[in-house]
Amino acid sequence: MVSPVDPNEVRLTGENSYIRLGEQEGGPLTTRSSHWRVLYSPAGPGHVLFIQSELTDNQVRIYADNVALVRWLQGEIESTIYEGFADESTPVSDACFVRYGDVRSFSTEKVVSGDTEISLTWYDFVEPFVVRSQPGSTPGRPHGVYNTHVPARKAQLTVNGKLAKGRPFPMDRSGHVSSTCSLAWSETWVRPR
Repeated sequence: MVSPVDPNEVRLTGENSYIRLGEQEGGPLTTRSSHWRVLYSPAGPGHVLFIQSELTDNQVRIYADNVALVRWLQGEIESTIYEGFADESTPVSDACFVRYGDVRSFSTEKVVSGDTEISLTWYDFVEPFVVRSQPGSTPGRPHGVYNTHVPARKAQLTVNGKLAKGRPFPMDRSGHVSSTCSLAWSETWVRPR
């Protein structure tokens, strides 16, 4: 009988939802964000938002309630996803994070830091599906990832009330309807021991 226990080392569990907007399908992204809600990691729990948009003058901005978690994510995971978010010299702004809504209709993450308020909203969802990616199965990424994706046909991101340009685009994920904007919940990242 095969053991139901995964043999890999758990590195992180939580969420990593994202909004990636563009003005034309297949074209450059006008906004890229990576929102983390972490329950367990070697750097502890916490929340992090990485964002790059015309609303940030195309500069990377980082907001968090745990700076150690930011630096750990940059070195361990973001460096394998998007190099722009992996620069550990990027300053981190202290922030508070609150979620509103319900995946049956919408989900909004509000991030407040000093005089900056950022809102990320996903809505018009397609059917959720579970992704299981074994360690090393993605080139350049030693991790395995298990999560529930809830793709959104529509999403928006605002900074101090200004709406980011662009929109989500549909994409195929191994035969499943997905999107460039998705909630990625119940996410666990593992590495071989």
